[in-house]
Amino acid sequence: MDLSESGVQIGEKLALLLDEKQRKELAKYLLDNPVETNAGVTYQHLRHGWQLIDSLTEIQEGNLYLCVEQRIVKVREEKIELTAKEFDILSLLIMNPNRVFTYELIMDLVWKEDYAYYSRKAINNHVCNLRKKLKIDPGDPDYIKSVTGIGYKFVLP
Repeated sequence: MDLSESGVQIGEKLALLLDEKQRKELAKYLLDNPVETNAGVTYQHLRHGWQLIDSLTEIQEGNLYLCVEQRIVKVREEKIELTAKEFDILSLLIMNPNRVFTYELIMDLVWKEDYAYYSRKAINNHVCNLRKKLKIDPGDPDYIKSVTGIGYKFVLP
């Protein structure tokens, strides 16, 4: 199976929907079949092979830097302290720019819980805190956009 660049992008999005066994199998495949892209994103295939999401270790979008493997976020070289859920939400959104994630899907992928147990308010609160932390200067862009009544998406400035 030969993955093209568009196949890799689709694979990244679909990997979030795979169960742990499927992610391990896909990560093993990627270890054996390296993929290079010219999309400005660094891909590193880890030797651990335990989660595909960890194979994408660094993302730089303007002044925003995210390292999935080390769970580091920086804005203009200043390290930003995020809670685990804030980091997971940001990772989900930044790895899928312009894709709208519904409240239900965010709950499934980040909390790994049924949406019925939590309200939209929990997600809204985390996103609100995340936005505040990412905007260290009034001139900084708003990376996370609301899609009224549906959810959120990551938008490049």
